Amino acid sequence: MPVSYSGDLRRRVIKAWEAKEGSQRQLAERFKVSLSFVRNLLRHYRQSGQIEAKQRGGYQKPTIQDEHLTTIKSWVEEKNDLLLSELCDRFAKDIGIRISISTMPKCSRKIRLTL
Repeated sequence: MPVSYSGDLRRRVIKAWEAKEGSQRQLAERFKVSLSFVRNLLRHYRQSGQIEAKQRGGYQKPTIQDEHLTTIKSWVEEKNDLLLSELCDRFAKDIGIRISISTMPKCSRKIRLTL
């Protein structure tokens, strides 16, 4: 995965642009970056006033929350021969969230069950 340009380089490009030290194309050549980087940086700076790179990725909340684990555990304790597909179907019906069969074993490891 590519790495964002440093904040120092970004500040130098912005400072040169504000001082009118050249066109976007000239600044790109001077700092040895692409023209699209300079354009995008300046657009981001004008719109938000920020120089820092936008966040890449981020934390994604788990589909199955902790409160769901106790529900699943109670289902398995009621009937311990449920298939993963049956658990997924019941989860979708009762909780309203569709999950894949491959997600359910991860859930079972969290609640220390062997399905």
